[in-house]
Amino acid sequence: MESCARRIHFCYGHRVMHHESKCATLHGHNGVIWIHATPVEGLDALGRVIDFSVLKAKVGAWVEENWDHTMILFKDDHKTLELVAQAPSYKKPFIFNVNPTAENLAKYLLWEVCPKVLKGQGVIVHKITFFETENCQAEQSLSPDSPEVLKLYGLPSLGK
Repeated sequence: MESCARRIHFCYGHRVMHHESKCATLHGHNGVIWIHATPVEGLDALGRVIDFSVLKAKVGAWVEENWDHTMILFKDDHKTLELVAQAPSYKKPFIFNVNPTAENLAKYLLWEVCPKVLKGQGVIVHKITFFETENCQAEQSLSPDSPEVLKLYGLPSLGK
């Protein structure tokens, strides 16, 4: 399978509700995301999966607008949400339906964000590698030819 990858860096804060150690405290990270894309119908006329700048413009712009220099918080973490609401901030927190772990953030990018922002671009993002720190990463991947994934990207199922 042909693929390419684009790196996106951003800064964010979060708290892992009910964590058994220090991650239960509000803290921040310099996150790095690797977006791995595969072409829907082979390489383009120039021999590329996609122009890297498109991945930056589409996925990177979404990350910058929604997660960069933002607190990413679990919707059920009421005390932290109240505390953060009292603090001066340039951006509102991003309210997440689940605990904002690296695994859950990678899954959200893979299944929610990338299909929306890259629909019609001729690629499917098949893997997200999410570095919470330079030593700790989580990965989420999918099968780019599964009917569920093709539907997310607005593509017909194979053989139809």
